[in-house]
Amino acid sequence: MPPLPLSLGLGTSGLDDPESCAETVRTALNAGYRHIDTAQMYGNEVAVGEGLRASDVDRDEVVIATKIHYDNLSPEAVRETAHESLDRLGLDRVDLLYVHWPMGAYDPERTLPAFDALREAGVTDHVGISNFTPELVREASGILDSPIAAHQVECHPRFKQPELRRLAAEFDHHLVGYSPLGRGEILDEDVLVEVAEAHGTSSAVVALAWALERDVVPIPKATGDHVTENLMALEVDLRESELAAIDDLADGDRVIDPEQAAWNR
Repeated sequence: MPPLPLSLGLGTSGLDDPESCAETVRTALNAGYRHIDTAQMYGNEVAVGEGLRASDVDRDEVVIATKIHYDNLSPEAVRETAHESLDRLGLDRVDLLYVHWPMGAYDPERTLPAFDALREAGVTDHVGISNFTPELVREASGILDSPIAAHQVECHPRFKQPELRRLAAEFDHHLVGYSPLGRGEILDEDVLVEVAEAHGTSSAVVALAWALERDVVPIPKATGDHVTENLMALEVDLRESELAAIDDLADGDRVIDPEQAAWNR
């Protein structure tokens, strides 16, 4: 098991209102979440930090992850903007710092050593990558001195990422799944609805439980009652036949912005 302890987390992409974002983070931590994910791109690092400080949870109990924007991946910008992220979060370090996309200013031979340097300087405890192809994962692993702690990608029952899941096991890092509910587009799938009815829960909880059973760390964005509802996935014990039925769902298209995925066409 990778050394960084990651459990079902709160994704914050799209939580644009500062007051609402801070309150959601506070609620999530008090409800039991111990993994909060943000990014420079999301524009809410300040609110995430405020929510952390407003919670009843000690900072050292929480994994805080953020990501360096793809325009900021030159060595100088990596260093400068990482410190800016710390300032916005109100922290002296983050637990996990990701390369957000391997595009824009990304140059593996220059970008990745800058992340190593931040880890050596104590700015981050762990280095992660996000939205990498299998080939780029292998390339990054060969360049980084730091072990890859996590690889964050879109992953849900209609976009299962089997090759990246195998690669995560091979390299001993977490596969973190964003949009684990397919932005709501998968929740009416018959198999998810039927399994949810059998367990007296929602299809969203079943999708998250499937991810956990398949060694994926889901980070659903949630607000209101969904924040606590999603935690029920930790208690749902899916049968092998149910997991297999979900595995048999045909893969569909990404739900992320296709323009952002242009590098992978």
